Amino acid sequence: MFRSIIMAFSMYSRIPMPKVDWNEKSMKYILCFFPFVGAVTGILSIICLWGCKKMGIGTIFTSAVLTILPLLVNGGIHMDGFLDTIDAKSSYKSKEERLEILKDPNTGAFAVIYGIVYILLSFGLFSEITRQEMIFVAVGYFFSRALSGFSVVTFQKARKEGMTASTAESANKKVKWIILLEICLCGILFLLLQPIMGSLCILSGILVFLYYKNMAHKLFGGVTGDLAGYFLQCCELMILLVVVLFGKALL
Repeated sequence: MFRSIIMAFSMYSRIPMPKVDWNEKSMKYILCFFPFVGAVTGILSIICLWGCKKMGIGTIFTSAVLTILPLLVNGGIHMDGFLDTIDAKSSYKSKEERLEILKDPNTGAFAVIYGIVYILLSFGLFSEITRQEMIFVAVGYFFSRALSGFSVVTFQKARKEGMTASTAESANKKVKWIILLEICLCGILFLLLQPIMGSLCILSGILVFLYYKNMAHKLFGGVTGDLAGYFLQCCELMILLVVVLFGKALL
């Protein structure tokens, strides 16, 4: 189990981990620990916001730190999926051609445009956030990864080969139930923090999840690692948006 934790953080983050031998047995539970990368990201974000406020650092620099911190922790792996998906969606080509675009290392104009829009919107929202609101965003980092992992083990795959297909194939049959339990516990935590705000965060995450499922099957014939990353980024941004828009009135 400890080896699975190390493998999960090695695969989905840039946090230094001790070297371990990768084997099929340990691969079975990697997705169970994927959300904990989000937990670490959330904790670091709360600490950074608290530290910046404590040291009297201004809003602009604080917002910049909170915007880039998740990218630094995960190495931009999910943002890469977001940008690739934007390019593929914007091509209006066939499913097969869209899947090829996902694998294309070149970056298209739409990816650049929407990447800038995403970063600017995140920066602006973080400039308005309070420490109490940041707690919901931090929980959202766990929630989005749990939902993303659940999609990998339950949704139809667009390709029979690739990292996503092999990870799902290697996953133990118990994994989807463990991830579902993590989702439920995360939902409970949202509600305990503040029932109305928590409900809005859960609802926003589920709505993005349903959109992602429909979009992936309609445009790509299933999910891929890039699409899972696209969902994760959209889910996190939606929760951040909801928290900032309604936080002042509810918290």
